[in-house]
Amino acid sequence: MSSLELFETTEPERRQRLGPAAMVLRGFALPYVSDLILAIDGIVALSPFRHMVTPGGFAMSVALTNCGALGWTTDRRGYRYTSVDPDTGMPWPAMPATFSRLANEAAAAADFERFEPDACLVNQYAPGSRLSLHQDKNERDYRAPIVSVSLGVRATFLFGGPARTDPTIKVPLHHGDVVVWGGADRLRYHGVMPLKDEPHALLGSRRINLTFRKAG
Repeated sequence: MSSLELFETTEPERRQRLGPAAMVLRGFALPYVSDLILAIDGIVALSPFRHMVTPGGFAMSVALTNCGALGWTTDRRGYRYTSVDPDTGMPWPAMPATFSRLANEAAAAADFERFEPDACLVNQYAPGSRLSLHQDKNERDYRAPIVSVSLGVRATFLFGGPARTDPTIKVPLHHGDVVVWGGADRLRYHGVMPLKDEPHALLGSRRINLTFRKAG
């Protein structure tokens, strides 16, 4: 059985259910792309991408920045959210209205109404970058979903279970795809396989991922 056969497909190729409360919305972000790219450039001008260091002392292969009232960060002291960019000493850039609107509408399309994120982690992947299996558990309230937007080079998303050792399914994600998970699926382990060098017409050899959360 292929990875694609492990999850339900509805509305031919537009919505793919990964679990009882997890769904891929194919191409959902495409109408927003121009505004998203402009907004990302503005965010990076204020809080540049950087390779953060894990508590174990390893530099992450994915470059990160944030926008919103809170931003996710990591260093030798641990994983946490802060209201200030530790590199600039200034508040993280405000979340652009187009970001909030996309996150809210994508969440609603996956049956999570009234999602109002206060944090957006902006990830930049280069060829070879990967994200190891992990849970999103630094947030105060797990009732809100996670909304993850893919732009640029296609990636393979790994979606597992509540334990790190649970089997994972491999989900191809293309430019404009959005994954939403919450409820019973909120604490499932997930990650991204090493990015292949397959340049995209808009972003070249980069993949940009926007991960929206209600953190505070």
